[in-house]
Amino acid sequence: MRIRSLAAAGLALLALAGCSTSPGPSSSPARLEGTATIAAAASLQNAFTEIGDRFEDEHPGVTLEFAFAGSSALVAQLQEGAPGDVFASADVANMDEAAELLASEPERFASNTLTIVTPPGNPAGIETFADLASARLVVCAEQVPCGAATASEATAAGVALSPASEEQSVTDVLGRVTSGEADAGLVYVTDAEAAGDAVERIDFDTTVVNEYPIAALTDSEVAAAFIAFVLGDEGRAVLASYGFGAP
Repeated sequence: MRIRSLAAAGLALLALAGCSTSPGPSSSPARLEGTATIAAAASLQNAFTEIGDRFEDEHPGVTLEFAFAGSSALVAQLQEGAPGDVFASADVANMDEAAELLASEPERFASNTLTIVTPPGNPAGIETFADLASARLVVCAEQVPCGAATASEATAAGVALSPASEEQSVTDVLGRVTSGEADAGLVYVTDAEAAGDAVERIDFDTTVVNEYPIAALTDSEVAAAFIAFVLGDEGRAVLASYGFGAP
């Protein structure tokens, strides 16, 4: 399995196409073989990396290429012609934006909610969502799923946020907090859990649940099999182990 940008994946696929030859007769016609590019929301990186490893173990003839980024950035790249066989978004809105590119109906496979994270020791003394109004806060940009969720949470709480920085992915927000560049950040529960002792987590009464859909972008058999694996018992168990909820 490889993790790279969609642009880099495109160059690799062009190179493979240039040197490919017609396959000969196969003694195992049922064997799944080939390469698929999975464009997935940044918050899925840890879970999908493990799912990808398990999928490749089950199908030794398959290679998965992963491109992780903010969902809105992935949609823009795919619309501009970047290669992809599967798209997994952190919200329904960005999947809808990619509707004309889809080769299958989207299926929801996981959910996620926001939490507050601070540097270790919580130096700014953040205790509640309202405290974020006066904090040096980092959030996702509103066009990104975690940013849209942040805006909805702020509206529901009646809190006016004035972020010091708006990032293009939840992993960028987390990076700002762990580097000490912010008093606090709003990230997904799954990212806070993955960060471990690098952050302190402050939960609040959330009102927004992001649901994650997945769909094929091509009629690739590998793409269909990967989606089935994500939706199956083993895929769901891996997602749950990283803190994702059921859809």
